[in-house]
Formats: sequence, C-alpha cells, structure tokens
Amino acid sequence: MNEGVQKNTLYVGGLAEEVNEQILHAAFIPFGDIKDVKTPLDQATQKHRSFGFVTFLEREDAAAAMDNMDGAELYGRVLTVNYALPEKIKGGEQGWAAKPIWEDADTWFERQQQEQEMQRLQAEQRAAMEAAEDLHRKKMAEEREGEKDDADAKDDPMAMAEAEVLKQNAGA
Repeated sequence: MNEGVQKNTLYVGGLAEEVNEQILHAAFIPFGDIKDVKTPLDQATQKHRSFGFVTFLEREDAAAAMDNMDGAELYGRVLTVNYALPEKIKGGEQGWAAKPIWEDADTWFERQQQEQEMQRLQAEQRAAMEAAEDLHRKKMAEEREGEKDDADAKDDPMAMAEAEVLKQNAGA
C-alpha cells in the first residue's frame, strides 16, 4: 500500500488562493530544512491548483511536519498533509488531469495496430522457421536413406552381384 510513497516529500492540499511558494515555505520551515517547494499551476488560469508539494532534506522532518500541519489552518483554510506519491503514478510531468480523456485514443489505436503487426510478423517468422526445420529434417532423412542404400549395397554380396550384372548388361 505504501509502495512508491516518497517519505520526504509531502502533499499539501487545501491551499488558499493567496498562498504562494514563499508562504508555503515559511509555514513548513520550522520543521526542518526544505529542499524544494512547488505549487503546480492550472494551465488555463495560471494560478495554483489549491495544492502543493514540500520536499524536506530529512524524512524525520517531513514526518514531523505532516503530524503537526495535517488539519492545521493557513489563510483560513484547513490543510490536508500526506506523503506524496511519485509523479509517474499520476501521469508524469503534465499529469493525466491536464489532458482530455480522448487524447490518448489515437496513440492507443496506433499501439494496438503496431502490436498486432508485430504478432503477425512473429507468427510468420515462426512458420518460416518451422518450414525450414521441416525441410532440413527431410533433407537429413534423405541423406541418411541414401547412406543406408549405399551401405546396404557394399555389405550385401547379392546387391553387389546384381550391380555388377547391371553394369555388364549396360556395357554390352
């Protein structure tokens, strides 16, 4: 359940519109050295989206800040403070919330087509390899059969006599 949780980065939700990164930094600095403070902006309004992230240098400082600031009030709003999840879970740099749901449809179909084409090519390659192996097996069996026929003729006195008679008849 806690897999992927960043123990030194805190999610801070419920920020008032007036709160900026400097105010957020000042509110959390009493708990320890801060590495970074971010308040992601809404692309349309260029204002923060009522949440931010505070990254501490030490995990213990982050834990103390979370214990003390979760449920605290800042600029008249109650804060929610939790450990942050990694960005890749939420959609990377842009975030899945910033994109319309249908935006991925074209690339999804392209990936499906590529995957089907790859499976088709792999099936063709498997079939060609099986055909080549069958051909090789037949050729090897024929060679063994030919060797067996030659060996039979050399070891069998009757076969040798027959071959000699055929040679004489052919020469006469």
